[in-house]
Amino acid sequence: MVPPLPAVNVPPQPWTGRFDGDGPEDRRWWQAVTPYAPRPVQAASGRPASARPAVILGFGSDAGVRRNKGRTGAASAPAAIRSALGPLAFHLGRDVHDAGDVTVTGDALEAGQARAGAAITGLLDDGQLPVVLGGGHETAFASYLGVAGSAAVRGGLRVGVLNLDAHFDLRDEARPSSGTPFLQMARTEAAAGRELMYAVLGISEPDNTRALFRTAAELGVEYLLDEDCSAGNAQTFVAAFLAQLDALYLTIDLDVLPASVAPGVSAPAAYGVPLPVISAVCRQVGASGKLLHLDVAELNPDFDIDGRTAKVAARLINTLLR
Repeated sequence: MVPPLPAVNVPPQPWTGRFDGDGPEDRRWWQAVTPYAPRPVQAASGRPASARPAVILGFGSDAGVRRNKGRTGAASAPAAIRSALGPLAFHLGRDVHDAGDVTVTGDALEAGQARAGAAITGLLDDGQLPVVLGGGHETAFASYLGVAGSAAVRGGLRVGVLNLDAHFDLRDEARPSSGTPFLQMARTEAAAGRELMYAVLGISEPDNTRALFRTAAELGVEYLLDEDCSAGNAQTFVAAFLAQLDALYLTIDLDVLPASVAPGVSAPAAYGVPLPVISAVCRQVGASGKLLHLDVAELNPDFDIDGRTAKVAARLINTLLR
């Protein structure tokens, strides 16, 4: 058995799915994914994102959503997304590995984020493309810790954060939660003498207070409201943000989608951004060659309907890795 990453406390489990044959033309995700075997840490080789192996890492956490007074259940999301990915036909031109899960026990959120961050840094420095399955959106700060600690950032790479989300998640709270990760990032970047490059596509004006919009303005956050997310506007917004960066960390909060498409989230959207627009953004990001790291957060299987939200998450991941 392949030993897990040191920070991982649940090793990779067997994948399952429909069987159509053993030939390469019959392969599905469950047949293609293999356990990740850590190598001695080495600097990323400069391979484009399209050529780097993808490594799936689960972050099983409800602590941030619980602190944010949301509907818990997101800790089960990594298994649900893997279950939705498994039966998909495998058309990718890259290898995909599974590194297992980092899980948060009880309220030990900060320790779990630190462990996940260490695992992500190791994957990035090994030349992999980490694909983190959350978890509430506290997943984002774990991802940030991993990206910020990587050789790419230490070497001066300009990395921006693009968040597909109905919420800014810039709450100023005494304790970190699923509503605070991007303010935490901004403050940590400032302490390191850097400025957070942060953009959000899909903001719901009624779901973000004036105080949150003020914080966003003070931090220079670029955003596009959900009602303005036509295909053309979204493409222009993302292209302008990508043009400022060397590399991108993409985070997808599934509550950016309409509740009819993504019912299984802590805060279902009354309006939301249409799935074709979000899918097109994922294709645009994947084609840019700048994708360094990605995560998908806020799936809550307890409130999903026929696995609808998990299937959407799987579809978006599949699109990003094409």
